[in-house]
Amino acid sequence: MSNKLPIRVTRRSALGFGVAMAATLAVMQPNASSAQETVKLGALIPVTGGLQSYGEGSLQGLRLAVEQINNAGGVLDGRQIELIVGDTQTSPQPAVEAAQRLVSVEGVVAIVGALGSGNTMPVAQTVSAPNQIPQISNASTAPAITTLDDDDFLFRTTPSDAYQGVAAARLAAEAGDTNVAVLYLNNDYGEGLAQAFEEAMTAAGGTVTASQAFEPNQASYRSDLQVLANSGADALVLVAYPDDGGLTILRQALEEGLFDRFILTDGMKAEGLLTEIGGEYLEGAYGTAARAVESDASEVWREAFEAAYGEMPPVPYIDGAYDAAWILMLAIEKAGSTDGTAIRDAIREVSSAPGEKVMPGEWEKAKELIAAGTDIDYVGAAGEHEFDENGDVSGTFEHWAILDGQIQSVAVFDPSE
Repeated sequence: MSNKLPIRVTRRSALGFGVAMAATLAVMQPNASSAQETVKLGALIPVTGGLQSYGEGSLQGLRLAVEQINNAGGVLDGRQIELIVGDTQTSPQPAVEAAQRLVSVEGVVAIVGALGSGNTMPVAQTVSAPNQIPQISNASTAPAITTLDDDDFLFRTTPSDAYQGVAAARLAAEAGDTNVAVLYLNNDYGEGLAQAFEEAMTAAGGTVTASQAFEPNQASYRSDLQVLANSGADALVLVAYPDDGGLTILRQALEEGLFDRFILTDGMKAEGLLTEIGGEYLEGAYGTAARAVESDASEVWREAFEAAYGEMPPVPYIDGAYDAAWILMLAIEKAGSTDGTAIRDAIREVSSAPGEKVMPGEWEKAKELIAAGTDIDYVGAAGEHEFDENGDVSGTFEHWAILDGQIQSVAVFDPSE
């Protein structure tokens, strides 16, 4: 694939992606194609902070989407997409400041992100909605987003944790882990998912012996873990991010002999489990993460991704980032405009049935259908995106586990069935 993709990063700390990422950015600066008028797409990515393990994967998904569309002629009258990235630092205030720069300084017409719910929500309420900028998060799962007052400018391509809580409780029950303690990150994501899990676990006849919030980036969590172990739990449910304390918690639980059985959520599905803790010490740990059932669309996308970047990283939400960019660009094409309200109003039109199916990579086909006045229905890499009145989608979840020292996918299932 061509390297001529307009991309800029608004913070020098983007180099936190490491040497490889720095090299990538160096060859992907704006060139002659972006000297013309471009359509600016903003991305709120955690280059640093608790979710930085997921940042590069989501950015790769975005880059692939933008490059495919640019190589197929761009949007509207052939304008190229320019991807401009702001570092959320996985923290609310920096996320808001990054979003403000994207909108007020860079002039983006839409935003993908943020990843963390605690970043996405304040951005929606203080930046995107007031400025009428459509925003699609690929990874924000807090149930509170459903009822957020965002004037319908906030959407997400991943299902709510109201469903993930049910999925995690179901796996725990099937594994015989019916007597558990919960330790969760003290933010919107952690609180919402912990509550959803406890409600589902109790309804399934299990017991949550204790549930406790923790603050990120503490040197020691031994006292929290001791309290939970003393509650009589047989396993620990950990709702966390790897780089905000999640890996430290696992390491200290094992070192102190307080827990040796773990149920993990999407925020912990990262390579750090293997490289920082060791798969042999976490053998049998399992968890949940949003994932679409394999389909023709997901297969086409995966082949394109691996052709561009090699083996797929074992982290979630890359496909959802790709889909978010495609949906926003399709909405711009459908609206015939980069006006924020017009884009927002076209999002459901291009991603919902009825309509002729459009799969990942089929940009020329989509443009022709839209130009002909034909309704389209984008079938994404992360599944169908039938946004409801709240901008939410339903979805399926992956049962993943650490087996033979590796993160492996066990099954994909619908928790409502």
